[in-house]
Amino acid sequence: MVLGDKENPEYNNKRRELFEYYHPLEFSPTIPIEQKTKLMEEWWGKTHSLLIEGGLTYDGIRQSVADSTIAFREGVVELFEFLEKRDIPVLIFSAGLADIIEEVLRQKVHRLFKNVKIVSNRMVFDDNGHLVSFKGKTIHSLNKNEHALDMAAPLHEQLGDLDGPTYENASVKTRRNVILLGDHIGDLGMSDGLNYENRISVGFLNDNVENSIDSYREAFDVVYLNDAPMWGVVKLVSQLCPGDD
Repeated sequence: MVLGDKENPEYNNKRRELFEYYHPLEFSPTIPIEQKTKLMEEWWGKTHSLLIEGGLTYDGIRQSVADSTIAFREGVVELFEFLEKRDIPVLIFSAGLADIIEEVLRQKVHRLFKNVKIVSNRMVFDDNGHLVSFKGKTIHSLNKNEHALDMAAPLHEQLGDLDGPTYENASVKTRRNVILLGDHIGDLGMSDGLNYENRISVGFLNDNVENSIDSYREAFDVVYLNDAPMWGVVKLVSQLCPGDD
């Protein structure tokens, strides 16, 4: 999905150059984590500035989502529904854009989840719907962690009120069992600060598989390859939380 001024060749060239330079570095198994973190901070900062420079609007986001084929992995909706029914909170940590995740839920999933909160980069728009800035500290692929929980927002604040309880950030911190899903080794830090007793980590290795498989197997408890669907995780939580559906 492309955001910003799609008809502006200069914008497109800048966006492409950033991706072609930084994306291989993000998944390089040879760059030390400290150096890679600084590189990701550079990439995200430049990309956010470019979105403002490119004249992004909220109407543009809506249209881009509508025109796109973007979708959650197979099984994600079923996983959310299973956890919602059992009052188990879900945090979506994303180095992307919270506004886009919400719009995808609105347009593609067509339903809300009272137990879901988003921790991601959130945009600030002016009265005319033009992007002018971003809220808070930048969240990139290597600093998604529980300490960013104060940025979490329940979906119903954006999509309309829901009946029933929502999940306060403080109550999430008291959870003792965690299932962590991520597609980057840096995602393992998402549970930092949680006082958990048990954690199962599930890694999704989508890029540079041959060179990264060993490090992923060492880091995660379970590893799925090549944009695998979420059915394995659905089976896992079904075994951990048995009961009638």
